[in-house]
Amino acid sequence: MKTILLCRVSTKDQEISGYSLAAQKKMLTQYAQAKSYTIERVFRVAETASKHQVRKVFKEMLTFIEKNAVDIICCEKTDRLLRNGKDATRIDDWLAEKETRAVHFVKENFVLRGNTPAHERFIWDVKVAAASYYTNNLSEEVRKGQKEKLSQGWLPARPKIGYITVGEKGHKTQIIDSTKGSLARLAFELYATGNYSLTAVTEKMYVLGLRNWKNKKVTKARMYSLLSSPYYHGKILWHGQLYKGNHEPLIPKSLFDAVQTRLQRKMKQPRYRKHLPTFKGKIRCEGCQGTITWELQKGNWYGHCNGYKDCALRKFWRQEHVESLLSPFFQKIAPKSNVVLAIVESACKLSNDVKIEENVNAVPDFQKSVDIANKRLEAIYEDKIDGKISVEFYEKKKLQYEAELSEAEAQLEKNGAIDPRYYQVGYALHELATHAEEIYTSPKATVQDQRLLLSKIFSNLELNAENIKPEYTLAYEFMAFWVPQLNDTFEPKNIHTLQSQNSDSDPSCLLLRAYRDDFRTFAWEKAICDITQYFEDIQYLLSLVA
Repeated sequence: MKTILLCRVSTKDQEISGYSLAAQKKMLTQYAQAKSYTIERVFRVAETASKHQVRKVFKEMLTFIEKNAVDIICCEKTDRLLRNGKDATRIDDWLAEKETRAVHFVKENFVLRGNTPAHERFIWDVKVAAASYYTNNLSEEVRKGQKEKLSQGWLPARPKIGYITVGEKGHKTQIIDSTKGSLARLAFELYATGNYSLTAVTEKMYVLGLRNWKNKKVTKARMYSLLSSPYYHGKILWHGQLYKGNHEPLIPKSLFDAVQTRLQRKMKQPRYRKHLPTFKGKIRCEGCQGTITWELQKGNWYGHCNGYKDCALRKFWRQEHVESLLSPFFQKIAPKSNVVLAIVESACKLSNDVKIEENVNAVPDFQKSVDIANKRLEAIYEDKIDGKISVEFYEKKKLQYEAELSEAEAQLEKNGAIDPRYYQVGYALHELATHAEEIYTSPKATVQDQRLLLSKIFSNLELNAENIKPEYTLAYEFMAFWVPQLNDTFEPKNIHTLQSQNSDSDPSCLLLRAYRDDFRTFAWEKAICDITQYFEDIQYLLSLVA
């Protein structure tokens, strides 16, 4: 008679204790040979298999035995074959269709058939119920373990790409992978520039060597998951709830937020091609909000709307014309003289010094808030243990106090680690704006350089029949407001006024004070995702006209 063998190991401990798949196969093979059964196939379910994989193997097994007229199933015990009443019903139905069919549970010395006597079938029902209980209890214990792991600030699963697990069983933690960590960080940085689509980032990271835990290519879907995961800035998202992680963040929160903004946008970012137009994926049609398409005709780039959503705009724009439309917006944010740049540098430095002093003074207050939130969490936990409050009330207050703790810790981190380079970047922003148009038209500037420059200055561009409507990035919104005022007040013909300032009531003094205050309170950490990378990008662009 034909038979199939089913081998299954549920936990790593079972495999270590001698219940390995190989050991089960050997035992079942010897049993089948002793019965003179012909083994048609061996089905295996490893301890690493997911619930979905287990169900898949079970269905494949039933399909196989139906298709190949197999009448005998051999397995070790009841819980190796099934874990719930639904599967038991399917096995019962299969047995009832033919008298020669049977399931042999070798270790239990039990054979189940369609005509099994009632008292033996009762034993079968008890075994199914016990297997079901085992599954439910195992799931409950797993959830308890996961919850405890989360409360300690660790991910109760395989580490994310860019991290590795270290430590012994019961004390495992995740640390940044020395190789993959830098590549995962680069994926965020590249996508945040706006010059790469999700597909382009995926392809770029594959070329650079980023691989998943199976050492295979990170797919586009997985790359989206990677870029969407708050794990990389220090949080753990588990079943829709956010927990504070104890692992080292791979990227700053500002970079993560910038990436999420781009992921949520409808405008597609471009894939890199051999012939990449400067404005590919960067301009929308004002009428229908569709992305302007660019075509190369007789050596020149032309952009046009594809007419999505019944858009009536059918105009073609030559790239040089669009560039001329952008020129006034470059000039708007450009300091007109070295005098203005010198004033900006002095104002930025003074503002930064004051900001650092303010934040240092604020640290004790935020530390006090952190301590209060921690004490509240400890108090309600003790009240729950002592039975003074219900579990439901505890969970509700726990979420509230954890949110308060997270906010206080974020403020403490923000105020306790002010980066003095914001002053340098603030000045560099003005310097870049001064030379922006010169950089764009420089013979040294490649298409990629022009796109990098555009991504630093403009967050969005829209075209209508005649004009372009730009939106500045957050940093250059700040400059678009202040630079025109600084230019008007401190242009060369008014230098003598500058030199005679003696009074705080002087308009130029009032303007400078307002500018310094706004610079000090501006959300630079939100406007500049990764300050190191941002500063390097600006210095590189400035080198094109050095």
